[in-house]
Amino acid sequence: MLLILAGFLALLGILNDPGSAERLLLVAACDAVLAIVALLLPWGRWQPNAPAWLGLPSFAVLGLSTWSFGGSASGTGPFLVLLYAWAALHFPRWILIAYALPATLAYLVPLIVTHQAPLVLGSAFILMPIAVAVAFLIEAQARHLREDRERLERIEQWRAAMMSTLAHDVRSPLSTVRMVLEELKGQAPPNIARMLDAALRQTARVTRLAEGLLDIQRIDSSGELKLDRQPYNARALVQEMLTYVRDGSDVTVDVDEELTIYVDKQRFEQIVVNLVTNAARYGRPPIVVRVRTEGQFDRLEVRDHGEGIPEALRSRLFSQFAVGSAEGVGLGLWIVRQLAAAHGGRAFAEHREPGVAMVVTFPRPVVV
Repeated sequence: MLLILAGFLALLGILNDPGSAERLLLVAACDAVLAIVALLLPWGRWQPNAPAWLGLPSFAVLGLSTWSFGGSASGTGPFLVLLYAWAALHFPRWILIAYALPATLAYLVPLIVTHQAPLVLGSAFILMPIAVAVAFLIEAQARHLREDRERLERIEQWRAAMMSTLAHDVRSPLSTVRMVLEELKGQAPPNIARMLDAALRQTARVTRLAEGLLDIQRIDSSGELKLDRQPYNARALVQEMLTYVRDGSDVTVDVDEELTIYVDKQRFEQIVVNLVTNAARYGRPPIVVRVRTEGQFDRLEVRDHGEGIPEALRSRLFSQFAVGSAEGVGLGLWIVRQLAAAHGGRAFAEHREPGVAMVVTFPRPVVV
């Protein structure tokens, strides 16, 4: 982009100095050739510092540009600093030092050839130290940012590995613990049964946490989820999904019998179960599940008739580990938002009086 800009400015220079048109056209052509080379060469196959070689012909073209303008460096001097800034963003400090000699020659030689005054020649002793100093500052900051990014990537790799291992390894022993507790509960006196109920609730909570961690890992590892979207009868699909919700939930289904929704069935199940479970846990019955078509989207709405969303939770409702009570693990709504985005829709909350409606939109297929 710097080379393209330099070539464009050389062409504009013809308007101010038509007598130097041939020289300026030559400068613009050189800039264009270097820009094409920079775009087409397979830099990714070579060592990371290979593009630094572009700096040498670029300095030469800057010198040619100064000569073309009759020894005036007012336009080329800033580009020399910009070249140094570009190098500082991408290359180590030793390359910046190696650039000092060719950059100084590119600045001074055209001034000498065009017989500029000593005062003008002396400007090199001001410009070059400034260019190098600015480049060193940029290089130091860029290096720190790269190191921070690499450190964060290493931390993220460890986090992802630990999260995946935890989620996988926890589920099997939890299943055994739950079966034992349920067996003991059937034979226990009432006071012991109450304690076993509490243990079962906590076991279920840890199971939900492990399943949520697995979903986070699936989403984070690829950046997106691959979906198998198919058309389904919306009412039948919602009723089927509700069979996975615990018994006793007061849920009303308000969906047109003819409505078709285009979703990934497994992911839609996660969305409905998460939203209905949240409504049952944090809200009050009745819980109403609606699906409507609005424009180019199908709209799933799960509404409860409770007290609504606490003020302290509203700003981070769909964030990871946003917990509304001691019974929650803070992953359900974050997963819902990610699954909605994977479908091309979005998830959000709407205030109701009383209660709250959790809404997820799904784009309808485009009919050609």
